[in-house]
Amino acid sequence: QVQLVESGGGLVQAGGSLRLSCAASGRTFVGYAMGWFRQASGKEREFVAAISKSGRRTYYADSVKGRFTISRDNAKNTVYLQMNSLEPEDTAVYFCAASGIFERLSAKYDYWGQGTQVTVSS
Repeated sequence: QVQLVESGGGLVQAGGSLRLSCAASGRTFVGYAMGWFRQASGKEREFVAAISKSGRRTYYADSVKGRFTISRDNAKNTVYLQMNSLEPEDTAVYFCAASGIFERLSAKYDYWGQGTQVTVSS
């Protein structure tokens, strides 16, 4: 089992920045690729970004490419999502997730956090 706890969400004005963190405990963190997903009210959960086990490979949804950066610190068992130039369309609950493979499909992720709310005002 892997337990994931997100933090860092909040209310920010458009154009602002937030940094989300996801702390992992349980099984060896380095054994998992990590992903960030989001779900806006009334919409399906969507992929945001993923990072490989080593951190050398990353992948982003087109909607966030160039604005968001995913990173991980394996010594701290933590994955981050730096979000810059935020837009009202980024408003959602953000979830981190762990997978045995580097993947963008949510169905491939085995463990999920409880989510953290990000609200971007216009």
